[in-house]
Amino acid sequence: MVIAVALLVAFVVRGFVLAHFVVEGQSMATTLDTGDRVFVNKLSYRLHDPNRGDVVVLHQITGTSERDLIKRVVGLPGETIEMTGCVVRITEPGSDAPQILDEPYLDEADRAPGTCGPDVTSQVVPDDHVFVMGDNRGGSQDSRALGPINEDDLVGRAFVVFWPRDNWQWL
Repeated sequence: MVIAVALLVAFVVRGFVLAHFVVEGQSMATTLDTGDRVFVNKLSYRLHDPNRGDVVVLHQITGTSERDLIKRVVGLPGETIEMTGCVVRITEPGSDAPQILDEPYLDEADRAPGTCGPDVTSQVVPDDHVFVMGDNRGGSQDSRALGPINEDDLVGRAFVVFWPRDNWQWL
């Protein structure tokens, strides 16, 4: 009986509350490296909306392929996003003045001219969507190519790197 209850609890937690994700690729370098393992809170966005700066796992379906990606939320519904060079500007709904996005998680090398990939001309994030980007802007396939991401495609919020142990960190 105890084993059955333990298996049921494990199934519920794994299926609905918590998942782990293995980082593949360098799109989130230097925050996350290939092979890092993170825990993902799958309940996060059932209980509240995504926040700017959240590191999220999203499920992407293109044609006949499916994959999970890990990115950072940069823009929220109703906001206008622009990026010139390595500078991201956000205009909140009802405002005419864009604000430069403070991104303390980016290294200076990630901000160097010519390293950030394609610019973003003025793009409004639709309702129930977010605009995501990799921290390694020049090496990330993100909303600049994929477009805004529907919140229904968010698997959850990555909140801790648990492996390898020397990379342990809260996200």
